[in-house]
Amino acid sequence: MTGALHAALAALEAVPLASIGEILTDLADLETLVGIGLDGLSKFGIYVTIAAGLSLIFGLMGVLNFAHGSLTMLGAYLGGAFMLFFVSSATGDVVTIVFFFCTMALVFAIVTGLGAVLEIGVIRPIYDRPPLFQILLTFGIVLVLDEVVRIVLELEGIQSSTDWQAARGTRPDEILGFHEVFGISIRAIYQFQTIVGILVVVATWWFLTRTRYGLHIRAGSEDGEMAQALGIDVRRSFTVVFGVGAGLAALAGVMLMWDPRYGASVPLGVETLLIAFVVVIIGGLGSFKGTVVAAAIVGLVDALMSWLFVNHVDFAGLPELVMFLVLVLVLVARPQGLYGVEEVGGH
Repeated sequence: MTGALHAALAALEAVPLASIGEILTDLADLETLVGIGLDGLSKFGIYVTIAAGLSLIFGLMGVLNFAHGSLTMLGAYLGGAFMLFFVSSATGDVVTIVFFFCTMALVFAIVTGLGAVLEIGVIRPIYDRPPLFQILLTFGIVLVLDEVVRIVLELEGIQSSTDWQAARGTRPDEILGFHEVFGISIRAIYQFQTIVGILVVVATWWFLTRTRYGLHIRAGSEDGEMAQALGIDVRRSFTVVFGVGAGLAALAGVMLMWDPRYGASVPLGVETLLIAFVVVIIGGLGSFKGTVVAAAIVGLVDALMSWLFVNHVDFAGLPELVMFLVLVLVLVARPQGLYGVEEVGGH
C-alpha cells in the first residue's frame, strides 16, 4: 500500500502545475468556490446513487457484487429504450420529465426483479463458500450481461462502445439549459442529479430504519439465527436487499443516460463499478452513512480537480488520479474506511 501511495504522489508531482499562488488567488474568489461546490453536489448525487446499492448488498449481506456496474449499464440502456418509446419530437418538456420519472420507476422495478432472480438462483447457493466464489461468480455475471447487451445492440445497429446519442437526444430543452444559482450558471441536469441523489439517500435511510422490512433485514444481517428463531424469513430479506441494490444501480444508469459526461455505453459498467468501489471503500464497507459521506468527499474532490484541469493543470487524468490518491490515503490511515466496521454481513 505504501508503494502505491509513493507511485501516486510521484505521478502527481510530474503533472505540470501553475504557480500555487495563482491557484490560491483564483480559489479565493467566492464565485469560483460556489461553482466548485455546485459541481461537487451534482457529482455527489451521481456517486451516492451509484454506490448506494453496492453498499447495501455488501453491508447487509457480505456479498461482493462485481456485477454492480453492469447493472448500472443495463439500467442506462433500458432507460434510453423506454424514453425513445415514450417521447417524440412533439412531446413537451414537462411531459418528457414526467415520462423520465416513470421510466426510472419502471427500470427500478424491472432490475429489482432481475436482482431478486439472480440472488435466488445464482448467489444464494454460494453463501457458505469462500469470498473468492462470490467474486468469480459475479464477474461471470458481468461477462454474460455485457455480451448479451452487445449482441442486442449489434442486432439493432447501435455502437456498443460509444455513447448512445439517440437516447441522449430525448433530453428536454429544460434539462439541456442552464440555470442561475447564486449567480453561477449551471446545467439544469446537474441540479436534477443532486436532487435525485438526496432523494435516494433519504429513501434508503427511511427504508432501513423506519420500515418493518428494513428492521427485519438489519436484524438478519446482525444475527441470522436469532432473527430466524423470531420468525423472520432471513432468506427472503436478503433477496429483497439484493433486488433493491440492483434496482438502485439501474436507477443510477437511467440518470447517467442523459448526462453529457457519461451516456449509455457498455464501457459504462466498468467506469461506474470503479466509482462505486472507491466510494464504498473510502466510506467503510458495511456503512451506509460512510457511503454518503464518502460520496460527498469524492464529489467535491472530483469537482476541484476538474476545475484545476480546466483552468491551471494540463493533465486530463487529474480528477481520477487524485480520487484514487484519496482512496490510498484513507486505506493507509484507516484501513476499515471512515465509518467501517470489522465484520459486516451475514447469512
